[in-house]
Formats: sequence, C-alpha cells, structure tokens
Amino acid sequence: MATVTGKWTLVHKTQSLQRSSQTLSTLNNRALIFGGELIPRQPRDNDVYILNLSPSCKQPGYKASLQSYRDGPSTIPEYAGDIPSARVGTASTVVDGKIYYFSGRGGVDMAPVDENGQLWQFCFSDAHGVGWHLIAPADASQPVPEPRSYHCMTSDGTANLYIHAGCPTSGRLSDLWSFNVNDRQWTQLASAPSAPRGGTSMTYHAGKLYRMGGFDGKHEIGGEIDIYDIASDTWLTHTFTSDGVNGPGARSVATLLAMTIDGKASLITAFGESDPSVLGHAGAGNMLPDSWVCDIETKAWRRVEVEEGEKVPSSRGWFAADVVTFEDKQGIIVQGGLAEDNERLDDAWVLSF
Repeated sequence: MATVTGKWTLVHKTQSLQRSSQTLSTLNNRALIFGGELIPRQPRDNDVYILNLSPSCKQPGYKASLQSYRDGPSTIPEYAGDIPSARVGTASTVVDGKIYYFSGRGGVDMAPVDENGQLWQFCFSDAHGVGWHLIAPADASQPVPEPRSYHCMTSDGTANLYIHAGCPTSGRLSDLWSFNVNDRQWTQLASAPSAPRGGTSMTYHAGKLYRMGGFDGKHEIGGEIDIYDIASDTWLTHTFTSDGVNGPGARSVATLLAMTIDGKASLITAFGESDPSVLGHAGAGNMLPDSWVCDIETKAWRRVEVEEGEKVPSSRGWFAADVVTFEDKQGIIVQGGLAEDNERLDDAWVLSF
C-alpha cells in the first residue's frame, strides 16, 4: 500500500466549538466556523467563531487562538446588516476573500431554510465591509436552486461558486448550480451522474469540479470520483478500488479538498461515516479514522500515515474542514464533528505534510 507521511497537530479544544454538521472556511490564516448542532436536529447558535492560526514557537506544528465574532473584543468591528438564522447542514465556500453560505436546516423538522435563492456573505476585511450581507439574485424572476441541507459548495476563488446535491424537504438531489457573485446570477448546469445523494463532498481545481462519496438513502457511495468539466458542461467518472487498502473506502459526511502535496496537485479525503445509524440523523454510524491523498494527474491513491507514537484525531463524520496555508505550504484543518459514541467533538486539528 502506497503511503504519504503527514503530521496532525491539535491546535485548539474548547466547549464552545463542540458541534457537528457545521461549516468551516479559511481566510488566510483564519478558520471561520458557523452553524452546527450539539443536540441532534437543534441548531446550537448563529455566531461565527474565528480560529486565528499560527506556527507554534514551542514545538513543530501549529496553534490557534479563538474569537467569537459577536462577543469578541472591541478590535472586532460591528456587524453590518442582518444576520442569518441558526442552522445545521449548511455549506460554505470562499470567493474573492468573502465567505458565502447557502440554505441549511433550521430545526427538528426536515424542511430546509428557504431564502428564495439568496446567499449569506460574511466578510472579515475592512475593504469588503466587515460583517454579514444578504446577497440576492439580480433578477428575482429567474430560476434558483431548491433550498436544501447537507449539500456541498466550492468555488473557482474569483467569481463563481458551485452548489451541488443535498437533501430538500424529502428525497435527495443530484443537481449542480453556479452563482456568479459579480452578476448575481444563478445558472443551472448539467446534473451529476449516479444516484442523488446527501453528505457528498466536492472541490475545485483548474477548471474542474471533483465529487466523491455521499449517502443515497440506502448506503454510502465509494469507488468513484466524478469529474465535471466547467467549460464543456459535462461529467465523467473515474473508478478505483475502494477497499481501504488500495483506495479509500465508501463514505459520506467526509471532506474532499484540492491542495498541493509534494509539489503535485492532489485531492485529499478524510474521515467520514462508512455505515449509517439506524437512528438516522439522530444517531452516529460507523466512523472512519483514515485520510487519503490522490494525485490528480495519475489518479493514484496514497494513505496518509503518521510517525509512530504521534497523536491523531479520533474517528468522526459530520465535521468541517478546509485547506489552510502556512509559509507557502498547504495542509488541512479539521474541526469538530460526530464521534461513534454519538458525542459531538470540540477540537480542531491541522494536518501538514
């Protein structure tokens, strides 16, 4: 089995971050956490928690300090405008230094938050107007994505974000939409192949979207990466051996991120649920402990291993993650989630290479 060596560092642990089904997006050296639940199907709060990441001076690795945007010190500017309602199962992505959020689930029922195609934008820069802003489509008469939860979002980083799949009031979706933040216009794109799903993961690299995993209502999906070419509006599927030896096993509510590892464009997937709970969203299924790296060019998988004796995060699903960059090197930050004992986790870890 091919492997790659990584190092996990516990950067923060605190009760206020104990949650699952939240979202996390990074802005430079900050990781911003929003949403999630402590009690099943009950949104915990609608605050933004900011982890300020920096290299550790005492030992190799990283550390983080925590701010709450709403309750932070006077150096944090005031809110701009309204704020979104508390929610779980939302999704976020960064475009041009601003974070965008779409829909999610607002309570114990299955109905998603319906905001008529609007997105919430969060800024943490004086140049962009610090705080929350509600972004509405320029033409309210045009079609917009159906409200949903446990969907995924990614972006090209500059102008366009993408929303895919998830759970509406009933069933699951396979649709794909783009939103241009400059024109404020939604465009429906080609739907993805294979089964509609929730809890899938998607990332962007060099004009393509990469999708992996998810739950189709009966089982977790594995053994394939679906690749969407933006220029041609077409999908293709690459299959691989999903046995946990030659490639990652089937999973949902995991993560898929694009980053550079050993100088090569790569995908990384980590953790996730391999079998659902008989209690559905109210319980925890079988959680995975592993992380895998895929070379985008060759499609070869390598399992991430750590040095003997090194501490690693516990198995989890329903967590939040994003790419983080330190001194021109990329890693990922993983925060919170649901453990196999159905307890919400309160930690944040950075995986570096």
